[in-house]
Amino acid sequence: MTDDVVVILTALDLEYQAVRERLVEPQLHRHRAGTRFEIGWLGERRCQVALGLVGKGNHPAAVLAERAIAEFDPIVVLFVGVAGALRGKLALGDVVVATHVYAYHGGTSEDDGLKARPRVWEIPHGPDQIARHVARTGAWVTQPATGGVTPHVHFGPIAAGEVVQDSTISDHARWVRQHYNDALAIEMEAAGVAQAGHLNGSPVVVVRGISDRADGTKTTTDGARWQPKAVANAAAFATTLALELVQETRISSSRTQAENRRNLTMSPTVSNTASGAAQVGVQAGQIHGDVWVAGATPVAPMDLPSQLAELREVLWWAHRSGQLDQPTYEAAETELSAADKALGDSRDGSRLLVALKRLRGLVGDIAELAAKVAAVIAVSRSSM
Repeated sequence: MTDDVVVILTALDLEYQAVRERLVEPQLHRHRAGTRFEIGWLGERRCQVALGLVGKGNHPAAVLAERAIAEFDPIVVLFVGVAGALRGKLALGDVVVATHVYAYHGGTSEDDGLKARPRVWEIPHGPDQIARHVARTGAWVTQPATGGVTPHVHFGPIAAGEVVQDSTISDHARWVRQHYNDALAIEMEAAGVAQAGHLNGSPVVVVRGISDRADGTKTTTDGARWQPKAVANAAAFATTLALELVQETRISSSRTQAENRRNLTMSPTVSNTASGAAQVGVQAGQIHGDVWVAGATPVAPMDLPSQLAELREVLWWAHRSGQLDQPTYEAAETELSAADKALGDSRDGSRLLVALKRLRGLVGDIAELAAKVAAVIAVSRSSM
C-alpha cells in the first residue's frame, strides 16, 4: 500500500456498497481477527481507500474503527452513511458534515430528574476547511438527488446514540431537543468512531446523507427508497473529500521537504575569524547553485525525483480543477513520463530538459504551473 491511505467505514450494507461502487480494483484484505476490509483506489489511483463495515451502534463502530486505524495508519477516517434530520431546513437527500459529534446518552439520574452529561468531539480544523471547500465548489455532485434538485451540504453537530429515533414527541425526542437542540441530524455510530479517532490521534470526518426526518415517517421515506438516494450523495461527497485530503497531505509534505531543504542551505550572513597564522579557507555571503569544497562530497541542493513527483501532483490538480483539458493533460503526462524515464536512464540531462521544455510549452497558459515547470528546469540544469 501507499503511505496515504484513507479509511472509510459504514454501518449498513447499502452504505458499504455505495462507497464500493466508486472504488477501482477493490481487493480483499483479511484482518487476523477475522474482520474483512476491501482496499481500492479513487481518482486514477490517486487515493487508496480501505473500506470496512462496522455494523449498527457506537460500540462495534468504536472497536472496528480502532482496528482499522491500527491496521492501516490512515491519514483520515471517514464515516459515511445515512441519518435522520432534526431540522426542517434539511431536505431528504441533503448531506450533513459533522462539525461536532454528541454522545447524547450520557447522564445522571437525580431526585429532580435526569441530567445530561454529554461528550463531544470536534472535527479537526484542516479537514473541516477542505470539506467546506468541496461543498462550495460543488465538484462532488454527480447528479441531482431527485426532481432536478441539487442536494445541499450542511455543516453542524450530529447526535449519536443507541436508539433509532422516529418521533418528535417521544421522551427520547424531547431529551435530544432539550439538551442538544443545535444538532442537525441523529444517528447511532459516529460517537464510537470519533472516540477511536481521538484515542489514536487520527482525524475523523462524519458524512451523513439525510434519508428520513426522525418524525414518524421513516417507514414512508424508506419505502420511497430515500436511503439509497441519501447514501449515494454521502458517498459522492466523501470520496471527493478523500481525494482532496490526500492531495492536501501530499502538498503539505512537499512544502515541508522544501522547507527542510531551505534550512540546510548556507546562511546569507557569514562571519569567519582567524587569529595568529590561521587562514580562512572559504568565506561566502549568498550563494546560488552548487558548491564543492576540496576534499568534501558535493551535496545536491534539491532532490530532482521528488520535484518531478510534486510536479505530477500539481499537474493532476490543475486537470482536476478544470484548468487543463483532457487532451492537454494527457500530452503533459506523456512529457512528464518521458522526463521520469530520462532521469532514470543514466541521468540523461539533454532528454530530461527537452521533455520539461515541451511540458512548459503545453502548460504555458497557466502561470502557476508554468512557473513550477520552470523551477524544475532550473533544478535540472544545476544538477547536470
